[in-house]
Amino acid sequence: MQTYDISNRFEQNPLLSPADLQPSMAGLEIACLLNPGVFRYGGKIWLVVRVAERPPQQAGIISFPVLKPNGDMEIIKLDEADPELDAADPRVINFRGTDYLTTLSHLRLLSSEDGIHFKEEPGYGPLWGQGVYETFGIEDCRVSQLADEYYLTFTAVSPNGVSVGLRTTRDWRSFHRHGLIFPPHNKDCAIFEEKIGGRYYAFHRPSSVDIGGNYIWLASSPDGIHWGGHRLLARTRSGYWDSQRVGAGAAPIRTDRGWLAIYHGADANHRYCLGALLLDLEDPSTVIGRTEHPIMEPTAPYETTGFFGHVVFTNGHVVDGDRLTIYYGAADEHVCGASFSIREILSQL
Repeated sequence: MQTYDISNRFEQNPLLSPADLQPSMAGLEIACLLNPGVFRYGGKIWLVVRVAERPPQQAGIISFPVLKPNGDMEIIKLDEADPELDAADPRVINFRGTDYLTTLSHLRLLSSEDGIHFKEEPGYGPLWGQGVYETFGIEDCRVSQLADEYYLTFTAVSPNGVSVGLRTTRDWRSFHRHGLIFPPHNKDCAIFEEKIGGRYYAFHRPSSVDIGGNYIWLASSPDGIHWGGHRLLARTRSGYWDSQRVGAGAAPIRTDRGWLAIYHGADANHRYCLGALLLDLEDPSTVIGRTEHPIMEPTAPYETTGFFGHVVFTNGHVVDGDRLTIYYGAADEHVCGASFSIREILSQL
């Protein structure tokens, strides 16, 4: 199969795997590391890694943790042979009409001097789900910096649906919780790192199982908390690599040609690749260009085989001149890195 991949994968990949971190508590194991948010702080590069945990699995039993609204953890055990259990998907199961996640995710902070070797630092994190809308965990954090404040948008999961939560911080030790900023069903939210015309802007991805599809939308806000002015930005494309769903990566990058946004797309076989959009600097609801082919595809062994194979998925990056370093989740199991030339990405539009 022909590939259009223009990434330069780190030789050290995978940078992080489940065995590199310790479980949050006794009786749990780390099943996956996924989709880190990325930011600079204190002269270092930091990752906000999604850590997915579960009890060690026993033959014939599916067991998984959930959080109670008060923060206590409960372990649910189900008989694999129960006729009312649908466990075809390793990520989500259905039992008696109710969906559950097979793992419980929280967020860990890891720092690096060189952008390759990451470690946890005492006093930073972890971040856990809190309250009735986060009982199945918090996932896939994206970090945007505006002035000296960091905005953390993340997927909040519960039996009530999949939503977008927001927390803000200035020091990464204390956080202000703003609750849900987009109700179910919504995810893949990334806030622009500059105001445009005095307003905040953000990508988000509402979903519909009946009419419409999994498309990228744009919203604006007077304060970064209350969002409206929703505009459809990018749809899936029949017959393409992004035919089934699309969603934003991290905050877009300002270039002299427009806002460059890296996004993920998946086909009907759940194969996830990365592509790019170019948006007008003054009116980001105007799409100037889009890559016909993916700029990164799951081809490395650690991307094609894992907890959920054939996946490359990014929530975060850092920019150094023309060099774009993307940190990404591979096969829903590992954290990896790859670099790109911004000029080369723009040439693909």
